[in-house]
Amino acid sequence: MSEQTQMESLLGNDPAFAPVEPERAAERLAEPPAAPAPEREAPPIVELEMEPAASGDEVVTVEMRVAIRDLEDGQRVRGVYAVRGRELRRKKNGEPWLKMTVGDATGATEAVCWDDAEIRYALCGTGTPVHVSGIFEISERWGSKIKISELRAAEEGEFELNDLAVPSEVSVERLEADLRDLLETVHNVELRELLDLFFAPDSEEWARFRDAPAAKTYHQAYRHGLLEHTLSVAQAVSAAANFFPGVDREIAVTGALFHDIGKLLAYNDDPLAIDLTDAGRLQGEIPLGYYKVRRAIEDIPGFDPHLAQCVLHIILSHHGSLEHGSPVVPATREAVLVHMMDNLGGRLGSFDRLERQLPEGESWSGFDRALSGSAWFSQRAA
Repeated sequence: MSEQTQMESLLGNDPAFAPVEPERAAERLAEPPAAPAPEREAPPIVELEMEPAASGDEVVTVEMRVAIRDLEDGQRVRGVYAVRGRELRRKKNGEPWLKMTVGDATGATEAVCWDDAEIRYALCGTGTPVHVSGIFEISERWGSKIKISELRAAEEGEFELNDLAVPSEVSVERLEADLRDLLETVHNVELRELLDLFFAPDSEEWARFRDAPAAKTYHQAYRHGLLEHTLSVAQAVSAAANFFPGVDREIAVTGALFHDIGKLLAYNDDPLAIDLTDAGRLQGEIPLGYYKVRRAIEDIPGFDPHLAQCVLHIILSHHGSLEHGSPVVPATREAVLVHMMDNLGGRLGSFDRLERQLPEGESWSGFDRALSGSAWFSQRAA
């Protein structure tokens, strides 16, 4: 049985996901309850009063969009969110239903829609801002999701892009200034010429590198994320190289700055729905980065073959093992150092992501695949 058939079979047996039949609903309303149960008070909808434009005008009340991380079980949802992904699926009777992932700057959640699924699928392309109305529910078996009652394209003026796209907490001006300072510490003429092909302010690669994300989900998955991650890894490598004899700091720093360069081709540039490109899916970011840097090296007359070998090896081995996607394991001091700092930077970046998504007053995250466990934020528990 396929995964999709298994899921549809499960969904078909789950009353929370089955369409409500009007006749049966009416019968249930007519039957007296077996025992009185306390009513659950739904979390309130925050309302804003808009000042009248002139005397005599009525006060207009509008609902404020609730951030994904602040949604509570049973809460009504009404506002604009970004479509992170969508899938048109089929019930056991063949009728279509829509499964989506919607999100904002604080996180993402699943959403399901049973009515007019094909029409709504067409209007909610990946990366599209949509206005969602429905109920947020949390099930022990099925997890959390929004049950959508109304879905339409968002209108201009209904949302701010910064509310939907995850931001970097460090200004891009600060990141670029720190990168320029680090580049100045590379004195080898050939390495510096190679670096300038990608990071000089007037290079063709720099504009894309400056804005690219570092990942789809786990760490620095936002605009300028690749610059932020690459810089932090290279700075850590530069500092650590001074404490380990035998490490060539300039080779290690150059390799660190290039280790994720393949992500320029492996990921798209949509801040509302970061995803792999066709090249990223078919080739992977490591081979893409290797060939990109190798072609640049081949265009530099007389480039030292030893330097080329060392830098290219760092790119190929930075994931650390074959099972994690590297075609070779680190075989030099510099490659080991870059791999370790890259792994550290990615894991610490996951803490930033989890803390951003954590509701107010919470100090523990849920289970996270990147950490193989939960994260605890002691300053929130104090």
